[in-house]
Amino acid sequence: MKIIGVIPARLKSTRLPEKLLQLIQGKYLVQRVYEQARKARRLDEVIIACDYEKIAVACRKVGAKVMFTSPRCSSGTDRVAEIAKKIKADVFLNIQGDEPLIDPRTIDQVALLFRDRAVMMGTAVVPLKHKNDINDSNVVKAVLDKQHNVLYFSRSPLPYQRNQVKELVFYKHLGLYGFRREFLMKFAALPQTVLEKAESLEQLRALENGYQIRAVITGYDSLGVDTAKDLKKVCAIIRRMR
Repeated sequence: MKIIGVIPARLKSTRLPEKLLQLIQGKYLVQRVYEQARKARRLDEVIIACDYEKIAVACRKVGAKVMFTSPRCSSGTDRVAEIAKKIKADVFLNIQGDEPLIDPRTIDQVALLFRDRAVMMGTAVVPLKHKNDINDSNVVKAVLDKQHNVLYFSRSPLPYQRNQVKELVFYKHLGLYGFRREFLMKFAALPQTVLEKAESLEQLRALENGYQIRAVITGYDSLGVDTAKDLKKVCAIIRRMR
């Protein structure tokens, strides 16, 4: 089974201009994502999907394989689908370009989900450690069934605790997706759904159309960079890791 990791790299970003080219301890943010992805053992190849020459030049400088996608792509998954039209592989992993702390072991865990032929789409969740994150709309929560299929994703506290249940675990969704090629093409062709628009979570498009998403529960958290404050946090964490 051939598995390709794709890092969508969009140049323009609203809250932090050109965030993927921000420097973290002397390295581009997207470079750090690429280096983490390259450590994963289950990926046959890692490709950065760019939309502008400026970001492609920066990625080539660090030895990354770059392929161009349309600037009109509305999501990272659309970029991954464009790559999948050009390259033959069984599974494509969408590795978020703004998560420099993504753990290679999590990438491998998601890749291993596809040993089960029933899995068409996979992702990762991690138990929430901080109670404040439960009410944080920037932290996406996931609820799983007993087979670790996702029941729902939400920015709201989920599940709601009318009763205090000691065994209840809240899960944070990590922005890492895997798709079988045939399902990726089907998913990318589906129109946006009501829940997807309301929550601004594209993965809900699959659930709302009746498709399953299998989740792996990992122990390795990550932190996405959306703002200058997030960037400062990541810089501090990486400094401590050195």
